[in-house]
Amino acid sequence: MSAQPTAPNTAPDVVNIEIDGKAMQAPKGSMIIQAADKAGVPIPRFCYHEKLPIAANCRMCLVDVEKMPKPAPACATPVMEGMKITTQTKRALDAQRNVMEFLLINHPLDCPICDQGGECELQDVSMGYGRSVSRYVDRKRVVADEDLGPLVATDMTRCIQCTRCIRFTADVAGTFELGGMSRGENLQIGTYDGKPLMTELSGNVIDVCPVGALTNKVFRFRARAWELVARESVGYHDALGSNLYLHARRGDVLRTVPRDNEAVNECWLSDRDRYSHQGLVADDRAGKPLVREGNAWREASWDEALALAAKLLKEAGESLGVLAHPATSNEEGALLASLAAGLGTGHVDHRLKTLDFADGAFAEPFELPAAELEQAEAVLLVGCNLRHELPLLHQRLHKAGKRGAKVFAINPVDFETTFNLASKRIVAPSHLPGALAAVAQAAGATLPGAIAAEAHDGAQAMADALAKAGKAVIVLGELAENHAQASWLRAAARALATATGAKLNRVPQGANAIGLARHGLVPKGQGRHAAAMLAQPLPAYLLYGIEPQYDFAHGAQALKALAAAKVVAFSAYASEELKKLAHVILPIGLLPEIEATLANVDGTDQATQAGGKLPGEARAGWRVLRALGGQLGLAGFEFTDLHGLRAGLKPQAPAAGSGLAEAGKAESGLERIASTPIYRGDAVLRRSAALNAHPLTVGARLVLHPEEALSRGLSDGGMAKVGDGVGSAALPVSVSPRVPKGAVWIENGYEATAPMSPVARLAVVGA
Repeated sequence: MSAQPTAPNTAPDVVNIEIDGKAMQAPKGSMIIQAADKAGVPIPRFCYHEKLPIAANCRMCLVDVEKMPKPAPACATPVMEGMKITTQTKRALDAQRNVMEFLLINHPLDCPICDQGGECELQDVSMGYGRSVSRYVDRKRVVADEDLGPLVATDMTRCIQCTRCIRFTADVAGTFELGGMSRGENLQIGTYDGKPLMTELSGNVIDVCPVGALTNKVFRFRARAWELVARESVGYHDALGSNLYLHARRGDVLRTVPRDNEAVNECWLSDRDRYSHQGLVADDRAGKPLVREGNAWREASWDEALALAAKLLKEAGESLGVLAHPATSNEEGALLASLAAGLGTGHVDHRLKTLDFADGAFAEPFELPAAELEQAEAVLLVGCNLRHELPLLHQRLHKAGKRGAKVFAINPVDFETTFNLASKRIVAPSHLPGALAAVAQAAGATLPGAIAAEAHDGAQAMADALAKAGKAVIVLGELAENHAQASWLRAAARALATATGAKLNRVPQGANAIGLARHGLVPKGQGRHAAAMLAQPLPAYLLYGIEPQYDFAHGAQALKALAAAKVVAFSAYASEELKKLAHVILPIGLLPEIEATLANVDGTDQATQAGGKLPGEARAGWRVLRALGGQLGLAGFEFTDLHGLRAGLKPQAPAAGSGLAEAGKAESGLERIASTPIYRGDAVLRRSAALNAHPLTVGARLVLHPEEALSRGLSDGGMAKVGDGVGSAALPVSVSPRVPKGAVWIENGYEATAPMSPVARLAVVGA
């Protein structure tokens, strides 16, 4: 009997195709260019980008397909069973060369002065498909440039209308800020209204632009691509820990670009992480150890400064308070914990802005991983401005919204999102626990007796959506985690999650809050937490990477406590405010300048490499702590290098309690809503000139509901004096219905707003 022919092994969701004589399988519905990329067959392209919707308007990817009368665009032609594709036939190559020639008709060909030179897709492809001499001698088209703000520079004469930037702002960022105007030869890409880009992801249009039409305004003309050395690092301004490369020349970090990691940031980067490197260089950057003599400061040797620091810390002993910024690395955090243990003090903490410690809560990894948020079917945001807290997590939620996810919000401000909310409950901060408790109660959850539900119309719909969704998540943001009754919110959220089967994601308050909790930078025994250390002042403090007036929940209270104590400051900046408080300043490196590890929202430790050089005599923080531990003769500081330090680390997540804060007392005055501005969250951001010039940095102001403003005789654009009995400020007035009645929204992070308490009732009067 003769052998029977064997049919190709075809799964129901794949098709058999052939590319340049190579047989392969490709998923149904995928495009030729995707199959070719998988097979390693190069096809030139300009408009196609794997993360953007298909446009098929550059025609650079034309290929030959058997039985098709003319070349087909590989990016927009779906694969079919038995399809035979050839990419190197004369017809395909001639088509690609002709497209290349047309694209270069109006291009200025200014490669020698173009900032994109050396990493330009048009430049690379034209080497393979372009002609050495243009056959066109007519006058080239010129397009006027548009000012897109302080971050993105434009040279639109170079634009080839690939529309990648348009598709990015529309489909990824969700802001629809760029578009095409006019038609044919007159087609131009711009914002139409002439306003700057407002999206917090605007820098990504630079990465997707295949020519030099959109470039990095901060980096422009500073270096050529081939002069730069790339170092792997992570973002440290939020807990997502976006993967990135630091591009440095001779030790100076000149720009930051994204590093692909599908589980974290995909191929994108927030503007906060992209442009913050500007803050590495500042007039008050600490380059040498400083010691205070009376009211005067002088530079000192490391030996002298360490000896003085050791003396002050040893004298304080068990009365020493150790406070670290929540972006401190794991290695530095572990050494600070060892230093405190060696000195006999349990007063150790990194939760600088926490107000409610009743349940002893620490940052913990997301129950629903960040990458899976885009697959969620129901999401409840509580006290959360996700767009500013975690911009790239908000972008994943935008994708979930496009897939049909129902997103709800219970917030003290009607924060802007790029997706539609199914429903929202906007209430003053004191009503947040009651509003969330009403949803938990509607879901049948059992709540602690102290939490009283405040029924509202949307509670049942929120509870039902969470219960019915196959994948649901509750997200507690900054305004929930730093709430005066945060323990109530956490308890209600856990009860709701248990009743509905939803996951609970608490946004860590600091880039490495999870890592520091694991490595022991938490109160020990009878040790006080951060708020108690300042409310009941200690005789001495060790501050690590902190600017007291901005980084604590109550800046005025912190300054008062520190002014009466001996202070040893480990800091990258020797600001005038810090000099008023400290007795010795030890200059340390920032994250882009050192090797370190940080734990992200999923609890994953991510390593960084040193990208920039340390200024002057500054040293990596772990080296300074090791020298100080040796000076004090403490155990656990015998290692000689970073490998030895890491070998001794023993991370262990601390256990939280279940207590509840006392109920707030009824008071007169307006409740303050104190959020952190997107570009003022830490010392580096506050020194980034481009980010502080961005329209999202609105400056110190107070925002009132129109009825509240009217009742006080205030108008939009006017001035008003606001105070809480301790601190006061005269601030511009902004009127907005996004703020509930009975509250006033005043962001922290500004010098003018630093003196005021985040929770005290405020009196607002006309200036």
